[in-house]
Amino acid sequence: MGHTRERAIAGKTEGLLELGDEVTWRAWHWGLWWNLTSRITEFEFPVYFCDEMVKGPFESMHHEHHFVETEGITHMRDLFLFESPFKPIGRWVDQWILKPYMTRLLKSRNRFLKDQVESRAAVS
Repeated sequence: MGHTRERAIAGKTEGLLELGDEVTWRAWHWGLWWNLTSRITEFEFPVYFCDEMVKGPFESMHHEHHFVETEGITHMRDLFLFESPFKPIGRWVDQWILKPYMTRLLKSRNRFLKDQVESRAAVS
């Protein structure tokens, strides 16, 4: 995620995440550094996990990751729910600014993850 310079800076920063693990992420968005700490609140290996913000810029954030294997190919589906603070202007910001931005960001991150997984699979 070069354009956001996103990286894990605290909590579990290496290895596979498990239920209850927390990670603090730092990333560059809109000319500012942002930190967000999320916790794995639901975990059903290897088909599902959910992380939720425990500290960060949103009023709330809930991110589900669903994995389904079909004919040897793993498909991932994200459900990303969030709310900005400062209602009612926060709802307007969510709809017109953050929703399009976060959709592009998640699609970019998912392409990055797909490329990483496929390049490692090709080596093994």
